[in-house]
Formats: sequence, structure tokens, C-alpha cells
Amino acid sequence: MKILIADGISPYGQEILKKNGIDFHIQHYEHDELLKEIPEYDGILVRSATKVTKDIIDAGKHLKLIARGGTGIDNIDHEYARSNGIPVLNTPGANSASVAELVFAHMFALARFIPQANITMRKGEWNKKTYKGYELAGKTLGIVGFGRIGQIVARMAIAFGMKVLVYGQMDIQTDLEVNIVAKDELLRESDFITLHVPKKAQNIITKAEFELMKPTAFIINTSRGGVVNEDDLLEALQSGKIAGAGIDAFLNEPTPNPALVNHPSVSVTPHIGASTKEAQDRVGIQIAEKIVAVLKK
Repeated sequence: MKILIADGISPYGQEILKKNGIDFHIQHYEHDELLKEIPEYDGILVRSATKVTKDIIDAGKHLKLIARGGTGIDNIDHEYARSNGIPVLNTPGANSASVAELVFAHMFALARFIPQANITMRKGEWNKKTYKGYELAGKTLGIVGFGRIGQIVARMAIAFGMKVLVYGQMDIQTDLEVNIVAKDELLRESDFITLHVPKKAQNIITKAEFELMKPTAFIINTSRGGVVNEDDLLEALQSGKIAGAGIDAFLNEPTPNPALVNHPSVSVTPHIGASTKEAQDRVGIQIAEKIVAVLKK
């Protein structure tokens, strides 16, 4: 059995594959190259960079599995793969804590003007009196989407002394001290709003939603690009309709949106929600174990 690891895997994951006698090759290929190479492999493991499309699946004559080191499988034509009897594996939950922590990194950065202070200090300025920030304690956090990541964010927020409002399209059952509310109420009442929804939930935050928010509100997107309309977000920032935004996921990546990235009220990161050593180790171990389980049947 031979697996193509297109976007990398942790050393722990590699060791599990080796111990179980599974050969693998680590190499990223662009789409046209991948079409030529995939017939040699019994499986392919990807992260975010590689898209496993219908033509790739058709070219993979010997594919016994397609694996994604991460939660979302939107870069895989998973329905087509499964309709052809090819299992699609992923690692839900492996990077949830890392993403949740990045939410708070952006919240603190925005509340305490850390990006602005960092830039101006590097220019030799000392604007101590300019940056009058906010404490998170006592503020209201609105969480849109209450899956694994949303629940971890809620626990952290409660620990910080925040009031937590939750909105989700599915029935929510939880023992956490949160208030389950309608979407409009969440938008009106929240000081911070964080999104944890799948990619298919496009444009759930647009101009209409920004109109409901407090002018002091901050919005955080570590979820998927496109769930917040970037044009409407930029307009809301420029008009002062909201106070700021923390963005880790963009509609197009790398993003060609310099006006948004360089806005002074924005904290940005290049889609690094899952980019911690701990998350990568967990992902590598979990996906390797799942690959072994399928190939050893």
C-alpha cells in the first residue's frame, strides 16, 4: 500500500504509518501534476492546499481512501468519492482547541489595540495615552455556530467572566451557562461576535447584519472565508458601523484584499487557526490511525 501525503503530516503520524508497513511519499503537486501521479497511489492525504476534485478521483484508479488532516472536507469532492465506494476520512476535533485560542488572541488584540501599538512602537512612537482598551470580563460574546469549537470558546469566555449568547441552526443541548437566542438578538446584544460555521454557510454576515450590531462591536472570523461578506465588512469598518474585526479566513487565499487587511481596526492572520504544534501532532496521529484502520481491513 502506498499513500501520497500531499500537504505534510507530523512525525508522529509518519511513525504510525511506518510501524504498520504503509509506504508513503510526501510531495505536493499542483493539479495537473497530481492527475499524472495519482494513479500510482492507494490513498491520498491532504490538508488545505490540495483540492481532490472529480477528475483527480477518476484518475486515481487504485484509490482506497482519501484523507483530510483537519475537520472540514470542502476541498474534497467527498460525495462523488463516497458514491464510488472511496471512504473520506478526516479528524474532527483535533484542532478545535487551537482555533478557539486564536479567537481569543484576536479578541485581546482588538480590545487592547495590540496590532496598532505594535506597529507604532516599531516606528519609534510611544502612544501610551492613545490606546484605551477594554476588558473582556463583563462583556457579551455572541457565538454563531455551537459545534466543537464554539463550545470550547464558550467555556473560555465563561472563565473570563463574559456573558455568552449562542445561535445555531441546529437544536442546541448544553450544560454550559449560555443563553440560546435568535440570530438578531445575538447581533444586537453582543460586544464580540465569533463565527464557527461550515463553508457552505456563505454570506451569513452581510450589510443587513452589520446594521443590527453595536457601533462598539467586534466580529471575529476564524471559521471559513466567505461566511462574512468582505465588501460589506470593509464598508462597515470604514463607516464606523462596527469597531473592528479579527480575520483568519478569507474568501480567496492568499487574499487579494489589501484594503481590508490594512484597515487600522483589523487584526489579521493568514488562516493559522490550526497551526499549533499540539494540533498538528493530534491531527497526524488521528489521521494516520484512521488510514491504517482502513487499509488493514
